[in-house]
Amino acid sequence: MPSEATINSTGERLRHQVTGVASTIGRAAVATGRATADAVRHPKATAGHARRTSHALPLMWQSVKPVLTGHVTDWRREYAYTLGEQAFVYGFPYIYNAGLRHRWVARQPDDEMTPYAPVNHFWHARKLFDASDRQGLSPNNDTLYSFAWVDLSEEPVVLSHPDMGDRYFTFELVGITSDNYDYVGGRATGPHAGDFALIGPGWTGDLPDGVRRTATAPSPWIVIVGRTLVTGEQDLPNVHALQDRYRLVPLHLFGKDAAPLPARRDVLKPIDAAEDPLGPWKTLNAMLAENPPPPHHEVLLRQFAEIGIGPGLDVEAQPESVRQSLVRAAATGVPMLEQQLLSGEWARVVNGWRYPPPQLGRFGDDFLRRAAEQSLVGIAVNDPEESCYLAAFHDADGAKLSTGRYELRFEAGSLPPVDAFWSLTVYGEDRNLVPNPLGRYSIGDRTPGLVTGADGSLTIHLRPESPGAAEESNWLATPDHGTWYAALRMYLPHPAVVDALWECPPIKRLT
Repeated sequence: MPSEATINSTGERLRHQVTGVASTIGRAAVATGRATADAVRHPKATAGHARRTSHALPLMWQSVKPVLTGHVTDWRREYAYTLGEQAFVYGFPYIYNAGLRHRWVARQPDDEMTPYAPVNHFWHARKLFDASDRQGLSPNNDTLYSFAWVDLSEEPVVLSHPDMGDRYFTFELVGITSDNYDYVGGRATGPHAGDFALIGPGWTGDLPDGVRRTATAPSPWIVIVGRTLVTGEQDLPNVHALQDRYRLVPLHLFGKDAAPLPARRDVLKPIDAAEDPLGPWKTLNAMLAENPPPPHHEVLLRQFAEIGIGPGLDVEAQPESVRQSLVRAAATGVPMLEQQLLSGEWARVVNGWRYPPPQLGRFGDDFLRRAAEQSLVGIAVNDPEESCYLAAFHDADGAKLSTGRYELRFEAGSLPPVDAFWSLTVYGEDRNLVPNPLGRYSIGDRTPGLVTGADGSLTIHLRPESPGAAEESNWLATPDHGTWYAALRMYLPHPAVVDALWECPPIKRLT
């Protein structure tokens, strides 16, 4: 199950996403990357260890040697490494999505919350996350997901949904590089039942009457991230009934209700770096061939081709020193992206809340940010106009949120300005929802029984134990030990939120 994109996590969780979910950066490569990082921090200790293991792990020694000695013996090796780092940042979404697609399409999952469906078919989540789910994914408690990997290389695929009434829903259409390119949903296309053609690059033709055209996809393969609002456990059957009417139909079968839909699961299998240290690069080359980059990237791809990186190229044909540098670049690339994300430099901090940049979801040619801030955090990130997530790790005094009693107070008229809904969720340091006797994991404008003050203000009590019967309606449980963080999710936020002009009040510590 994916994370909610802009919620920061720890390096451990992010590494798990890349190695466990994407299955592209294997144990051998990660070990080499860690050795390189250790060499920077503790050069003397690392030098002895690296020399002792150099016979068994020659690649590790070749990786850390320039760092330890400051001496370059092979310009080609070092040039390949520096260029390889750039190629890895550029290509990370391709590598990541190759692993994610294979896992969701071709690998039977071990749990009910991991997507699993054939190409051009929806998988639907059937329950909301609660404290019994311990995957550490910072999940939301607002919507049910609907995911699909869609192949548009041969023909359009028609996405259909029923009339949604006044219920919030959205289908986020995401290219292979993690950039959004269009939406179907209440905001973008309206609530009424409709049929929408998903169109791949280069397709020309006519659509049936009544089928609305979406923007042309930037890649033959896309992923759909659907979200449907659930108002509570009692509402689940209603949402399930709507999900059962979501449809994906290849254009040549559209309107033929009795025609069986193909259920193919033959997708490119990424090469595990634990089995082949060059696996991530071979996966990238295959994905670039399958999903050609835009023409204006040609000058960049010509440079990458010098080290065997590009659509259909063979990295095995490169000299040994280049191959070793590519392995090193892939290994150190992941920790680099993790650090960039965890630094928080991408955010504007207001009252302890991290506001995302307005370009989020469509970073385009900003390759570092699309790799770290869109792809590495999970799957895809909504455009801020669709939803905006704020994260708080510190209180009003700048101290980390930890065991104790806090409150978040919205003055009269200052609630999160949205056209859909907002919710506040708390996570422990393990990034899971917090167990509590009420079974309540979020508070927002849909929470029944919220009590406002005589002056119209709303105070949310954030503490491990109940504040008492009189105030329990406004209580959101926090962990009884360790640190924690909060996420404020705003769906269809007003422009003041997107532009960080609306300032969320700080979380204040009481005791």
